[in-house]
Amino acid sequence: MTAIAADTGPQWVNDLMDALGAPGAGLAIALENLFPPLPSEVILPLAGFAASSGRMGLLAVLLWTTAGSVIGALALYGIGALLGRDRTVAIAARLPLVKVSDIEKTEAWFLKHGTKAVFFGRMIPIFRSLISVPAGVERMRLPVFLGLTTLGSAIWNTVFVLAGYLLGANWHEVTAVVSTYSKVVLALAALAVAVFAGTRLLRRPGRGAGNCATSHTTAAPAQPPHSPSS
Repeated sequence: MTAIAADTGPQWVNDLMDALGAPGAGLAIALENLFPPLPSEVILPLAGFAASSGRMGLLAVLLWTTAGSVIGALALYGIGALLGRDRTVAIAARLPLVKVSDIEKTEAWFLKHGTKAVFFGRMIPIFRSLISVPAGVERMRLPVFLGLTTLGSAIWNTVFVLAGYLLGANWHEVTAVVSTYSKVVLALAALAVAVFAGTRLLRRPGRGAGNCATSHTTAAPAQPPHSPSS
């Protein structure tokens, strides 16, 4: 196999694809699921470019990258299942500004909307990996989890692999567009965390202490008038 030029992307991704071909691209995507900061938005178009150059088959790239996504998600699902609900609640309850009631609300939300979250979550940076953990904690039925993960990942991977395939040597243009998308998603997530933290701080005990103290101070009951002595 002809080596992929070193200046066309992360060297470790190039090395994997040079050594293993399409399975190397799948391995890179599996690692990206386990370590979200790794850039799938770079790996997938780069794999598409490699396919357009004849270094590996396009269908093989699509199949292996989707398999890598599923394997990585399954590993995180297993971590969530091993933690279990009780341990997760115990850990989260120790975090500042987090209440057990918040965990229970999140749990109820996931039980109601978990299938949508797993499917659409595969198309949202960072969340794409993290959503597998609560799915494991809540023991979502494995066939359902695998089906939704495979379908959502296949859509996401196909879009980026084909973009790299069609753009060829200009595959870098994909990363510029997705970088903006990722920044918007992260900004919204940061805003949500800030609103949550601000709400919790405003509700901290003590803000109404003055009112409480006032309410406990009551006027002395009036003494009954003394009857005149005879």
